[in-house]
Amino acid sequence: MRAVLVLCAATIVCASAFAIESPAEASSNSPAEAGSSAVKQAIQNTTFGGYVIGKASANNQEGATHSNFELRLVRLYAKGKMLDFAYNLQMQVNGIGGSAGEKGPRIVDAWIEWQHWTWARIKFGQMKRAFMIENPMNPWDIGFGTYSQATSKLSGMSDRCGEHDSNGRDVGVQLQGDLLPSARDGHAWVHYQVGLWTGQGINHADKNSHKDLIGGIGISPVKGLSLNWWGWNGRYTSATGITVDRRRWAAGLQYNGAFTLRGEYVHSYGYKVSDWDAENAAWKGSAKSQGWYVMAGAPVTRDKKLRIYGKVDAYSDYLHLDYSTTKTIYGISAEYWILKNLKLQLNLNQIDDNAAEHRGADGSYSTADLQLYWRF
Repeated sequence: MRAVLVLCAATIVCASAFAIESPAEASSNSPAEAGSSAVKQAIQNTTFGGYVIGKASANNQEGATHSNFELRLVRLYAKGKMLDFAYNLQMQVNGIGGSAGEKGPRIVDAWIEWQHWTWARIKFGQMKRAFMIENPMNPWDIGFGTYSQATSKLSGMSDRCGEHDSNGRDVGVQLQGDLLPSARDGHAWVHYQVGLWTGQGINHADKNSHKDLIGGIGISPVKGLSLNWWGWNGRYTSATGITVDRRRWAAGLQYNGAFTLRGEYVHSYGYKVSDWDAENAAWKGSAKSQGWYVMAGAPVTRDKKLRIYGKVDAYSDYLHLDYSTTKTIYGISAEYWILKNLKLQLNLNQIDDNAAEHRGADGSYSTADLQLYWRF
Protein backbone atom coordinates (compact mmCIF):
# COMPACT_ATOMS: atom_id res chain seq x y z
CA MET A 1 0.00 0.00 0.00
CA ARG A 2 2.92 2.34 0.74
CA ALA A 3 4.20 1.80 -2.82
CA VAL A 4 0.77 2.72 -4.19
CA LEU A 5 0.70 5.97 -2.20
CA VAL A 6 4.22 6.89 -3.34
CA LEU A 7 3.31 6.30 -6.98
CA CYS A 8 0.09 8.28 -6.57
CA ALA A 9 2.00 11.19 -5.05
CA ALA A 10 4.44 11.13 -7.97
CA THR A 11 1.52 11.24 -10.41
CA ILE A 12 0.05 14.25 -8.65
CA VAL A 13 3.37 16.10 -8.55
CA CYS A 14 3.95 15.48 -12.27
CA ALA A 15 0.42 16.64 -13.07
CA SER A 16 0.87 19.81 -11.06
CA ALA A 17 3.84 20.75 -13.20
CA PHE A 18 1.42 21.30 -16.09
CA ALA A 19 -0.74 23.82 -14.23
CA ILE A 20 -1.35 26.96 -16.35
CA GLU A 21 -2.77 30.19 -14.98
CA SER A 22 -4.45 33.02 -16.81
CA PRO A 23 -2.68 36.43 -16.80
CA ALA A 24 -5.22 37.77 -14.30
CA GLU A 25 -4.53 34.92 -11.91
CA ALA A 26 -0.79 35.31 -12.34
CA SER A 27 -0.95 38.99 -11.43
CA SER A 28 -2.96 38.41 -8.25
CA ASN A 29 -1.07 35.41 -6.88
CA SER A 30 2.58 34.94 -6.07
CA PRO A 31 4.39 31.92 -7.60
CA ALA A 32 4.43 30.23 -4.21
CA GLU A 33 0.69 30.78 -3.73
CA ALA A 34 -0.06 29.57 -7.26
CA GLY A 35 1.98 26.40 -6.76
CA SER A 36 0.36 25.75 -3.38
CA SER A 37 -3.12 26.24 -4.88
CA ALA A 38 -2.41 23.83 -7.76
CA VAL A 39 -1.13 21.12 -5.41
CA LYS A 40 -4.08 21.65 -3.08
CA GLN A 41 -6.51 21.37 -5.96
CA ALA A 42 -4.86 18.17 -7.17
CA ILE A 43 -5.01 16.57 -3.73
CA GLN A 44 -8.62 17.58 -3.20
CA ASN A 45 -9.66 16.06 -6.53
CA THR A 46 -7.86 12.76 -6.07
CA THR A 47 -9.92 9.69 -5.23
CA PHE A 48 -8.40 6.55 -3.72
CA GLY A 49 -10.29 3.28 -3.94
CA GLY A 50 -10.33 -0.29 -5.11
CA TYR A 51 -12.42 -3.37 -5.68
CA VAL A 52 -12.31 -7.13 -5.14
CA ILE A 53 -13.94 -9.96 -7.09
CA GLY A 54 -14.02 -13.37 -5.41
CA LYS A 55 -15.08 -16.50 -7.25
CA ALA A 56 -16.25 -20.04 -6.45
CA SER A 57 -16.50 -22.29 -9.52
CA ALA A 58 -17.37 -25.84 -10.55
CA ASN A 59 -17.44 -27.84 -13.80
CA ASN A 60 -18.07 -31.37 -15.05
CA GLN A 61 -15.27 -31.56 -17.63
CA GLU A 62 -13.47 -34.87 -17.68
CA GLY A 63 -9.84 -34.63 -16.57
CA ALA A 64 -10.22 -31.16 -15.04
CA THR A 65 -10.32 -29.88 -11.47
CA HIS A 66 -14.02 -29.87 -10.69
CA SER A 67 -14.19 -27.07 -8.10
CA ASN A 68 -12.17 -24.06 -7.07
CA PHE A 69 -12.08 -20.93 -4.92
CA GLU A 70 -10.08 -17.93 -6.07
CA LEU A 71 -9.62 -14.18 -6.00
CA ARG A 72 -10.36 -13.24 -9.58
CA LEU A 73 -9.31 -9.58 -9.25
CA VAL A 74 -8.00 -7.24 -6.55
CA ARG A 75 -7.40 -3.68 -7.79
CA LEU A 76 -6.30 -0.45 -6.09
CA TYR A 77 -6.41 2.94 -7.78
CA ALA A 78 -5.84 6.66 -7.43
CA LYS A 79 -7.56 8.90 -9.95
CA GLY A 80 -8.59 12.50 -10.25
CA LYS A 81 -8.45 15.73 -12.17
CA MET A 82 -6.41 18.91 -11.84
CA LEU A 83 -7.29 21.85 -14.07
CA ASP A 84 -7.67 20.31 -17.56
CA PHE A 85 -5.67 17.17 -16.73
CA ALA A 86 -7.26 13.88 -15.68
CA TYR A 87 -5.01 11.13 -14.35
CA ASN A 88 -5.31 7.51 -13.27
CA LEU A 89 -2.99 5.06 -11.55
CA GLN A 90 -4.29 1.52 -11.05
CA MET A 91 -2.56 -1.59 -9.73
CA GLN A 92 -3.60 -5.22 -9.70
CA VAL A 93 -2.33 -6.75 -6.47
CA ASN A 94 -3.49 -10.37 -6.61
CA GLY A 95 -1.70 -13.22 -8.37
CA ILE A 96 1.81 -14.63 -8.09
CA GLY A 97 4.84 -12.67 -9.27
CA GLY A 98 6.89 -14.44 -11.92
CA SER A 99 4.00 -16.70 -12.93
CA ALA A 100 3.34 -17.72 -16.53
CA GLY A 101 1.82 -14.85 -18.47
CA GLU A 102 3.08 -12.40 -15.83
CA LYS A 103 -0.17 -12.55 -13.86
CA GLY A 104 1.30 -11.33 -10.58
CA PRO A 105 0.97 -7.90 -8.93
CA ARG A 106 1.54 -5.17 -11.51
CA ILE A 107 0.67 -1.67 -12.67
CA VAL A 108 -2.18 -1.81 -15.18
CA ASP A 109 -3.01 1.89 -15.67
CA ALA A 110 -0.69 4.90 -15.44
CA TRP A 111 -1.87 7.72 -17.69
CA ILE A 112 -2.65 11.42 -17.86
CA GLU A 113 -5.08 13.05 -20.31
CA TRP A 114 -5.49 16.68 -21.34
CA GLN A 115 -9.26 17.28 -21.54
CA HIS A 116 -9.57 20.97 -22.34
CA TRP A 117 -11.78 20.22 -25.39
CA THR A 118 -14.34 17.44 -25.62
CA TRP A 119 -13.64 17.10 -29.34
CA ALA A 120 -9.86 16.56 -28.94
CA ARG A 121 -8.46 14.95 -25.80
CA ILE A 122 -4.85 13.76 -25.67
CA LYS A 123 -3.88 10.83 -23.44
CA PHE A 124 -0.38 9.52 -22.73
CA GLY A 125 0.86 6.59 -20.69
CA GLN A 126 -0.14 2.99 -20.03
CA MET A 127 -3.82 2.59 -20.90
CA LYS A 128 -6.45 0.58 -22.73
CA ARG A 129 -5.95 0.05 -26.45
CA ALA A 130 -8.61 1.73 -28.60
CA PHE A 131 -10.04 -1.55 -29.89
CA MET A 132 -13.49 -3.15 -29.40
CA ILE A 133 -16.45 -2.21 -27.19
CA GLU A 134 -15.78 -4.61 -24.32
CA ASN A 135 -12.05 -3.95 -23.92
CA PRO A 136 -12.36 -0.55 -22.14
CA MET A 137 -15.33 -1.69 -20.02
CA ASN A 138 -14.92 -2.19 -16.28
CA PRO A 139 -15.37 -5.84 -15.13
CA TRP A 140 -18.32 -4.62 -13.05
CA ASP A 141 -20.22 -3.63 -16.20
CA ILE A 142 -19.71 -6.69 -18.43
CA GLY A 143 -22.79 -8.56 -17.17
CA PHE A 144 -20.96 -11.90 -17.06
CA GLY A 145 -18.17 -13.45 -15.03
CA THR A 146 -15.55 -12.69 -17.66
CA TYR A 147 -14.96 -10.91 -20.97
CA SER A 148 -15.86 -12.59 -24.26
CA GLN A 149 -13.32 -14.88 -25.91
CA ALA A 150 -12.92 -12.44 -28.81
CA THR A 151 -12.07 -9.61 -26.41
CA SER A 152 -9.69 -11.75 -24.39
CA LYS A 153 -7.82 -13.26 -27.35
CA LEU A 154 -7.89 -10.44 -29.89
CA SER A 155 -7.72 -7.15 -27.96
CA GLY A 156 -4.54 -7.75 -25.99
CA MET A 157 -5.84 -9.24 -22.75
CA SER A 158 -4.54 -12.81 -22.98
CA ASP A 159 -3.63 -12.31 -26.61
CA ARG A 160 -3.40 -15.27 -28.99
CA CYS A 161 -0.13 -13.97 -30.45
CA GLY A 162 1.79 -14.91 -27.29
CA GLU A 163 2.03 -11.53 -25.55
CA HIS A 164 2.02 -11.65 -21.74
CA ASP A 165 -1.26 -10.84 -20.00
CA SER A 166 -1.76 -7.11 -20.57
CA ASN A 167 -5.44 -6.62 -19.69
CA GLY A 168 -6.09 -4.99 -23.10
CA ARG A 169 -3.50 -2.30 -22.37
CA ASP A 170 -0.23 -0.96 -23.78
CA VAL A 171 1.98 2.12 -23.54
CA GLY A 172 1.32 4.88 -26.05
CA VAL A 173 -0.37 8.14 -26.95
CA GLN A 174 -3.98 8.57 -28.03
CA LEU A 175 -6.22 11.28 -29.46
CA GLN A 176 -9.96 10.93 -28.89
CA GLY A 177 -13.02 13.13 -28.95
CA ASP A 178 -16.76 13.58 -29.32
CA LEU A 179 -18.23 15.39 -32.32
CA LEU A 180 -21.61 16.73 -33.45
CA PRO A 181 -23.57 17.03 -30.20
CA SER A 182 -27.32 16.47 -30.58
CA ALA A 183 -29.43 19.59 -30.24
CA ARG A 184 -32.18 17.56 -28.57
CA ASP A 185 -30.42 15.66 -25.78
CA GLY A 186 -26.74 16.67 -26.04
CA HIS A 187 -25.32 13.23 -26.81
CA ALA A 188 -22.48 13.13 -29.35
CA TRP A 189 -23.30 11.67 -32.76
CA VAL A 190 -19.68 10.70 -33.38
CA HIS A 191 -16.89 9.43 -31.12
CA TYR A 192 -13.41 8.73 -32.47
CA GLN A 193 -10.16 7.29 -31.08
CA VAL A 194 -6.76 6.93 -32.73
CA GLY A 195 -3.34 6.31 -31.27
CA LEU A 196 0.12 4.81 -31.42
CA TRP A 197 1.24 2.08 -28.99
CA THR A 198 4.51 0.16 -28.57
CA GLY A 199 2.89 -3.20 -29.32
CA GLN A 200 4.66 -4.94 -26.41
CA GLY A 201 1.94 -4.76 -23.77
CA ILE A 202 2.09 -3.41 -20.23
CA ASN A 203 5.28 -2.84 -18.24
CA HIS A 204 7.55 -3.84 -21.15
CA ALA A 205 9.92 -1.75 -23.25
CA ASP A 206 9.55 -1.61 -27.02
CA LYS A 207 11.46 -4.26 -28.98
CA ASN A 208 11.03 -3.08 -32.55
CA SER A 209 10.86 0.20 -34.48
CA HIS A 210 7.24 -0.40 -35.52
CA LYS A 211 4.46 1.34 -33.59
CA ASP A 212 0.96 -0.15 -33.44
CA LEU A 213 -1.61 2.09 -35.12
CA ILE A 214 -5.05 1.50 -33.59
CA GLY A 215 -8.19 3.51 -34.08
CA GLY A 216 -11.94 3.45 -34.30
CA ILE A 217 -15.08 5.45 -34.86
CA GLY A 218 -18.53 5.15 -33.32
CA ILE A 219 -21.77 6.55 -34.72
CA SER A 220 -24.63 7.20 -32.29
CA PRO A 221 -27.86 8.03 -34.20
CA VAL A 222 -29.87 8.03 -30.94
CA LYS A 223 -28.85 8.31 -27.30
CA GLY A 224 -27.72 4.96 -25.90
CA LEU A 225 -27.12 3.32 -29.30
CA SER A 226 -23.72 3.15 -31.02
CA LEU A 227 -22.40 1.47 -34.18
CA ASN A 228 -18.63 0.99 -34.06
CA TRP A 229 -15.70 0.08 -36.31
CA TRP A 230 -11.99 -0.39 -35.44
CA GLY A 231 -8.70 -1.20 -37.11
CA TRP A 232 -5.33 -2.37 -35.75
CA ASN A 233 -2.03 -2.56 -37.64
CA GLY A 234 0.62 -3.84 -35.25
CA ARG A 235 3.53 -6.15 -34.53
CA TYR A 236 4.66 -8.02 -31.44
CA THR A 237 8.22 -9.23 -30.76
CA SER A 238 8.77 -12.01 -28.24
CA ALA A 239 11.62 -12.35 -25.76
CA THR A 240 13.19 -14.85 -28.17
CA GLY A 241 13.16 -12.31 -31.03
CA ILE A 242 10.23 -13.75 -33.02
CA THR A 243 8.05 -11.01 -34.55
CA VAL A 244 4.42 -11.59 -35.51
CA ASP A 245 1.86 -9.31 -37.14
CA ARG A 246 -1.39 -8.16 -35.55
CA ARG A 247 -3.57 -6.91 -38.40
CA ARG A 248 -7.11 -6.82 -37.12
CA TRP A 249 -10.47 -5.21 -37.68
CA ALA A 250 -13.68 -5.29 -35.69
CA ALA A 251 -17.26 -4.08 -35.87
CA GLY A 252 -19.83 -3.89 -33.12
CA LEU A 253 -23.13 -2.58 -31.85
CA GLN A 254 -24.15 -1.52 -28.36
CA TYR A 255 -27.38 -0.27 -26.79
CA ASN A 256 -27.85 0.78 -23.17
CA GLY A 257 -31.32 1.86 -22.10
CA ALA A 258 -34.29 -0.03 -20.72
CA PHE A 259 -32.32 -3.14 -21.68
CA THR A 260 -28.75 -3.91 -22.71
CA LEU A 261 -27.72 -5.29 -26.11
CA ARG A 262 -24.13 -5.75 -27.27
CA GLY A 263 -22.47 -7.67 -30.09
CA GLU A 264 -19.09 -7.65 -31.84
CA TYR A 265 -17.18 -9.44 -34.58
CA VAL A 266 -13.39 -9.31 -34.89
CA HIS A 267 -11.06 -10.79 -37.52
CA SER A 268 -7.31 -11.17 -37.09
CA TYR A 269 -4.37 -11.89 -39.39
CA GLY A 270 -1.07 -12.82 -37.79
CA TYR A 271 0.61 -15.99 -36.54
CA LYS A 272 1.28 -16.90 -32.93
CA VAL A 273 4.86 -16.83 -31.67
CA SER A 274 4.45 -20.55 -30.96
CA ASP A 275 3.57 -21.18 -34.64
CA TRP A 276 7.17 -20.59 -35.71
CA ASP A 277 8.90 -23.88 -36.62
CA ALA A 278 12.59 -23.04 -36.12
CA GLU A 279 13.76 -26.44 -37.33
CA ASN A 280 12.12 -26.00 -40.73
CA ALA A 281 12.26 -22.17 -40.73
CA ALA A 282 8.55 -21.99 -41.57
CA TRP A 283 5.22 -21.07 -40.02
CA LYS A 284 2.72 -23.76 -39.12
CA GLY A 285 -1.02 -23.54 -38.48
CA SER A 286 -3.01 -20.61 -39.85
CA ALA A 287 -2.50 -16.87 -39.54
CA LYS A 288 -6.24 -16.18 -39.51
CA SER A 289 -8.55 -16.25 -36.51
CA GLN A 290 -11.90 -14.72 -35.60
CA GLY A 291 -14.35 -14.27 -32.77
CA TRP A 292 -17.83 -12.94 -32.17
CA TYR A 293 -20.42 -12.68 -29.44
CA VAL A 294 -23.95 -11.44 -28.86
CA MET A 295 -25.39 -10.67 -25.43
CA ALA A 296 -28.62 -9.18 -24.11
CA GLY A 297 -30.07 -8.51 -20.69
CA ALA A 298 -32.39 -6.40 -18.62
CA PRO A 299 -33.53 -5.71 -15.05
CA VAL A 300 -36.34 -8.06 -14.01
CA THR A 301 -37.43 -6.32 -10.81
CA ARG A 302 -38.93 -2.86 -10.31
CA ASP A 303 -35.98 -1.68 -8.23
CA LYS A 304 -33.59 -2.95 -10.98
CA LYS A 305 -31.45 -4.78 -8.42
CA LEU A 306 -31.90 -8.17 -10.12
CA ARG A 307 -30.69 -8.41 -13.72
CA ILE A 308 -30.64 -11.37 -16.12
CA TYR A 309 -28.30 -11.71 -19.13
CA GLY A 310 -27.83 -14.27 -21.89
CA LYS A 311 -25.04 -14.67 -24.45
CA VAL A 312 -23.56 -16.71 -27.28
CA ASP A 313 -19.77 -16.39 -27.48
CA ALA A 314 -17.69 -18.05 -30.23
CA TYR A 315 -13.97 -17.99 -31.01
CA SER A 316 -11.94 -19.79 -33.70
CA ASP A 317 -8.24 -19.88 -32.87
CA TYR A 318 -7.30 -21.00 -36.40
CA LEU A 319 -9.31 -20.63 -39.61
CA HIS A 320 -9.04 -22.73 -42.78
CA LEU A 321 -7.58 -25.86 -41.22
CA ASP A 322 -8.89 -29.32 -42.00
CA TYR A 323 -10.70 -29.36 -38.64
CA SER A 324 -12.64 -26.82 -36.59
CA THR A 325 -11.00 -24.92 -33.72
CA THR A 326 -14.18 -23.10 -32.73
CA LYS A 327 -15.06 -22.90 -29.04
CA THR A 328 -18.63 -21.78 -28.37
CA ILE A 329 -20.02 -20.74 -24.99
CA TYR A 330 -23.76 -20.50 -24.33
CA GLY A 331 -24.23 -18.58 -21.11
CA ILE A 332 -26.80 -17.14 -18.76
CA SER A 333 -26.04 -14.81 -15.88
CA ALA A 334 -28.03 -13.43 -12.96
CA GLU A 335 -26.70 -10.65 -10.79
CA TYR A 336 -28.20 -9.06 -7.71
CA TRP A 337 -27.07 -5.65 -6.45
CA ILE A 338 -27.23 -5.94 -2.67
CA LEU A 339 -25.84 -2.42 -2.28
CA LYS A 340 -24.38 0.18 -4.65
CA ASN A 341 -20.89 -1.25 -4.09
CA LEU A 342 -21.80 -4.88 -3.42
CA LYS A 343 -23.25 -7.41 -5.84
CA LEU A 344 -23.59 -11.18 -6.24
CA GLN A 345 -23.41 -12.84 -9.66
CA LEU A 346 -24.27 -16.38 -10.80
CA ASN A 347 -22.95 -17.60 -14.18
CA LEU A 348 -24.01 -20.83 -15.91
CA ASN A 349 -22.33 -21.92 -19.16
CA GLN A 350 -22.53 -24.78 -21.64
CA ILE A 351 -19.29 -25.12 -23.62
CA ASP A 352 -18.67 -26.86 -26.97
CA ASP A 353 -14.95 -26.90 -27.75
CA ASN A 354 -14.08 -28.46 -31.12
CA ALA A 355 -10.34 -27.90 -30.67
CA ALA A 356 -10.37 -29.84 -27.38
CA GLU A 357 -12.25 -32.71 -29.00
CA HIS A 358 -9.68 -32.78 -31.81
CA ARG A 359 -6.95 -33.21 -29.17
CA GLY A 360 -8.90 -36.08 -27.62
CA ALA A 361 -10.06 -34.10 -24.58
CA ASP A 362 -13.59 -33.55 -23.32
CA GLY A 363 -14.97 -30.70 -25.40
CA SER A 364 -18.58 -30.67 -24.24
CA TYR A 365 -19.11 -29.71 -20.62
CA SER A 366 -20.83 -27.27 -18.28
CA THR A 367 -19.50 -24.72 -15.81
CA ALA A 368 -21.03 -22.75 -12.96
CA ASP A 369 -19.55 -20.00 -10.83
CA LEU A 370 -20.67 -17.63 -8.12
CA GLN A 371 -18.86 -14.30 -7.90
CA LEU A 372 -18.96 -11.66 -5.19
CA TYR A 373 -18.04 -8.08 -6.16
CA TRP A 374 -17.31 -5.36 -3.63
CA ARG A 375 -15.60 -1.98 -3.92
CA PHE A 376 -14.49 0.80 -1.65
